[in-house]
Amino acid sequence: MEDAWHDVAAWHDVAAWRQAGEQSIALATVIQTWGSAPRRVGAKMAITAGGAMSGSVSGGCVESAVATVAAAVLETGRPRLLRFGVADETAWGVGLACGGSIEIFVQPLNTAVYDFLHQLIQNDDAGGCLTIIRGPEDLLGRQLAFSRAGARVGALGGRWDAAALAAARSAQQSQRVLLSDEVEIFIDLVCPAPALVVVGGVHIAISLTSMARTLGYRTVVIDPRRAFGSAQRFPHVDRLIQAWPDKAFVDVQLTPETAVAVLTHDPKIDDPALKTVLPTPVFYVGALGSRKTHARRLERLRAAGFSDAALNRIHGPIGLDIGAVTPQEIALAILAEIVRAQRRSG
Repeated sequence: MEDAWHDVAAWHDVAAWRQAGEQSIALATVIQTWGSAPRRVGAKMAITAGGAMSGSVSGGCVESAVATVAAAVLETGRPRLLRFGVADETAWGVGLACGGSIEIFVQPLNTAVYDFLHQLIQNDDAGGCLTIIRGPEDLLGRQLAFSRAGARVGALGGRWDAAALAAARSAQQSQRVLLSDEVEIFIDLVCPAPALVVVGGVHIAISLTSMARTLGYRTVVIDPRRAFGSAQRFPHVDRLIQAWPDKAFVDVQLTPETAVAVLTHDPKIDDPALKTVLPTPVFYVGALGSRKTHARRLERLRAAGFSDAALNRIHGPIGLDIGAVTPQEIALAILAEIVRAQRRSG
């Protein structure tokens, strides 16, 4: 559920270069790593024909070697698949912490695909880019960008579009996939920033949303009680909704990148919130309360028609058992459980 598009410096510098009139730009992407590598799959570096560079695919002489190949790629228009293997004793010199190897695909920037993906990122939408990294020369480097909503730009050609999109639908992370003995693609996913929706503006929620923002989560607080869900208590959140859950959730997207923490301890607020989120694809649902409180909550939801499978999605009592006592410690325990659920779901 994580991608390398949101934090890559190259993505922003490419926009500035193009605005300044630069048209000859190559994009290098890490498509696989073995052993220890400081940059993850999907990391990118952009290089202009004049030698300007932004972003990183590793470090040291790997960047230098990639830049040299990028110049040739821009001159010929033909993409290249590179592999760098590094022994332990020389690993630090090229940015591989303990040795290993990486593969990097270098190609001329496809501006139509770039603009499409940039719009996805700007709108915090999900999608990705499919690139042929191995195959016949007339197919090599072809790209198809897509959104979760179904929009597309580009094409791989022939029957490869349908096969590649089917592979992308089942992919949980950016990865390379064989479509045939001859054709291999790289699935480069674009995922929205994770979101944390907190129901209940209690004291725990103040620390929880503050910590979550530090980790890059978009934060939403829902509470119909103005004394709890006030801007004075939550000046740091991205969105504050002073409404009952059944109305508030109408305007909140509940996606596979969303976590929901229900914290009011009031069944009049907690139960409607849980009834709304349990049928959705959110990756985490947690509810505050003791074991007895949670048992009574499950009885009410079971009486409302929810199956045991649905109820088992609720983390309750909420948070990892770290012996938390203070509101700040409880917030830490909740966020740790959310992060664990996010990593396991992805």
